[in-house]
Amino acid sequence: MLSSLSNRKPNLSGIGMTSQRARERLLGRLMDQGITSMEVLDVIRSTPRHIFLDEALSHRAYEDVALPIGFKQTISQPYVVARMTEALIKSGSIEKVLEIGTGCGYQTAVMAQLAKSVYTVERIKPLLDKAKKNLRLLKLRNIDFKHVDGSGGWEKHGPFDAIITTAAPQQVPRNLLEQLADGGRLIIPVGGEATQELQLITRRGDEFNAQVLEEVRFVPLLVGHLQH
Repeated sequence: MLSSLSNRKPNLSGIGMTSQRARERLLGRLMDQGITSMEVLDVIRSTPRHIFLDEALSHRAYEDVALPIGFKQTISQPYVVARMTEALIKSGSIEKVLEIGTGCGYQTAVMAQLAKSVYTVERIKPLLDKAKKNLRLLKLRNIDFKHVDGSGGWEKHGPFDAIITTAAPQQVPRNLLEQLADGGRLIIPVGGEATQELQLITRRGDEFNAQVLEEVRFVPLLVGHLQH
């Protein structure tokens, strides 16, 4: 879908450091780091990460690094986006997904191409507005947005097959566990600034089984939402 769309809109196609060749080099690095899902790799190939960054940083869009997006937030490293997404789709259906931390919308865009419905929440209003603008460019229409802090989830639309969290709490919020469907998965970084671990938590009835995937570094999950 996005490949043909890119042909009609040069700003989505990119040039030079944002060209398709740069994207292919990134895919090679992701595969070298163990990403094997062709579904995930294809979506990352076709998603123009450079449109989610300020123009001054767009030439770095296809480096495998996290980059600043303002308000002390970052766009996640492509490897981390791929790793989290792959962990979710390999372990079951993801028709309905909740994302905690919309940010600039890049992870949202990736999930929206793999799930039937994505519900995403963001506590910083200007970032949420920017994400909506970015995602409109891609004509992704299966996304619902809410301006709120993510610790409470989005109970109205639960239960969810998958919940993906792009900010790290000290402990896993009980609200998120309770909004998982039976068999649903939560992928979440947990810990403080010094040490965080990426956990994949699966719900089986009233039991929650956690698997630690690897060490990561995310911005903290904060309570309260900001208008400015």
